[in-house]
Amino acid sequence: MTDASLPGPPGPAELAELAELAEAARRDLATILDDLRRLVEKETPSNDKGLLDAGLDDLEAWLTDRLGDPAERVRRDGGANGDVLELLYPGDGGGEVLLLCHYDTVWPEGTLAEWPVSIDGDRFSGPGCFDMKAGIVQGVWAVKHLRALGLPVPSVRFLLNGDEEVGSPASRPHIERAGQAADVTLVLEPSREGRVKTGRKGMGLFDVTATGIESHAGLDPEAGASAVHALAELVPRMAALAAPERGTTVNVGVFGGGTARNVVAGSASCQVDVRIQDPAETERIDAGLAALAPSDARVKVEVSGGWNRPPMNPGPSTDRAFAAAREVARGLGEDLGQISVGGASDGNLVAALGRPVLDGLGAAGAGPHSREEHVSIGRTPHQVALLAGLLTRLAGDGRPLGA
Repeated sequence: MTDASLPGPPGPAELAELAELAEAARRDLATILDDLRRLVEKETPSNDKGLLDAGLDDLEAWLTDRLGDPAERVRRDGGANGDVLELLYPGDGGGEVLLLCHYDTVWPEGTLAEWPVSIDGDRFSGPGCFDMKAGIVQGVWAVKHLRALGLPVPSVRFLLNGDEEVGSPASRPHIERAGQAADVTLVLEPSREGRVKTGRKGMGLFDVTATGIESHAGLDPEAGASAVHALAELVPRMAALAAPERGTTVNVGVFGGGTARNVVAGSASCQVDVRIQDPAETERIDAGLAALAPSDARVKVEVSGGWNRPPMNPGPSTDRAFAAAREVARGLGEDLGQISVGGASDGNLVAALGRPVLDGLGAAGAGPHSREEHVSIGRTPHQVALLAGLLTRLAGDGRPLGA
């Protein structure tokens, strides 16, 4: 890729269009926030199929009210997980853009009763508002504003999945298929302090189980083989697999076992989180976990689980997509930054196919997965206009990003 292939700065006509988009987003901010309240007040915890189904029903009703009936609609059964909904809205410009969103949250049923939606100054707060229901709202309003202003818009496919927070087990094949077909995928996960995410780490989720021999800790300790002692011996070895210089981290986050203090433990287990930037690290980590063996050979160790998402590393097509977004941001009066983060998203799945992905084009705010979660109200019009401006620029460019 050469510098000549990068998108140029906005001309006078595009600057005027961007100003119109920003003004439209500011004008409609109150309604945008009302829409966000509606989505947040429908609790959608990842592990509650009934609430996920009801939440998706309401989300679809709201979305079609805002944008009309789609040309294509497919809802795929997620089994025990949330369903996957795809809605295609044809555009008048070139190409197809996938807007990738998840509607499930980490917050259990009942959280809303003790933490209701609130607005305090610049903060819109509520469970799941930042991660990532605001991104869904912003995506819909970006398309709505482009239509209202008569600006070019590409064909837009919304893919809404309800299992991202638990690793996308049901939605993964649908995300990969849609991402492969799209010219570019825009992930409406929250931004990082206004910056888009062009890199993410891959993630492995492993369970390590030790099975020993129970016995009375006082009367017959030598007859036992403690699974707790053996697994505790292995934790430092697991942690030693980390290689920060390569971007690899290892965290033993949950550890438990045994039945009583006076029983030599017959079983123990731990949950391990591994993050990698270099795809080659998967083989080294797999080998290290497979080699785990305690000094007491009577204790048997089993490793289960595996790699949930590959790393998302930027390539030339992502560079071009970011360059287009940055020029739009400059047309809106700001410089857009990019960042690589340790957390994974569904964007990892598309990036691993070699397709162009920009992540973090959703809300500005802070506090994901915490009671500090909030959306910046003042930044919301900018985020809507940025996404809308990028969509209309992609429509004008046709299909360059996946080339």
